[in-house]
Amino acid sequence: MRLRAWEFGDLDRIAAIEAECFSDPWTRRMLAETFLSDRFRGVLIEDGDIVGYGGMSIALDEAEIELIAVSEMYRRCGRGSAIMEELIRIAAESGVKKIFLEVRVSNAPAQALYLKNGFRGLYCRTRYYPDGEDAVVMVKELG
Repeated sequence: MRLRAWEFGDLDRIAAIEAECFSDPWTRRMLAETFLSDRFRGVLIEDGDIVGYGGMSIALDEAEIELIAVSEMYRRCGRGSAIMEELIRIAAESGVKKIFLEVRVSNAPAQALYLKNGFRGLYCRTRYYPDGEDAVVMVKELG
């Protein structure tokens, strides 16, 4: 298992995992546009192949985790926590004070991961997702 930064050549595999994991996945084009932003930081985890990834945008002293996913057969083995810990480390090194994210209200496993990593719920965004599901906005304060 190895963590490393995203590279442009990884986008096809990241897009495939995104499509596997989400009902409203980011397209390859959306991923590429995000990757090309100078505010974006992305990490992925390899276990022979890319099996998970995470990405966030940093602006001044705040960050937003925009993406995090692990292929189904590699879940519940610490890979999501490893990605989250690396994103938090990068944010802290970048001078970030608060990290935000949104998660579907129905995604209990992701919420458990975030709570385990020190995030707390702030509020709910009604009908946030294209299918009408609500999102919970969470925050982690770094200092």
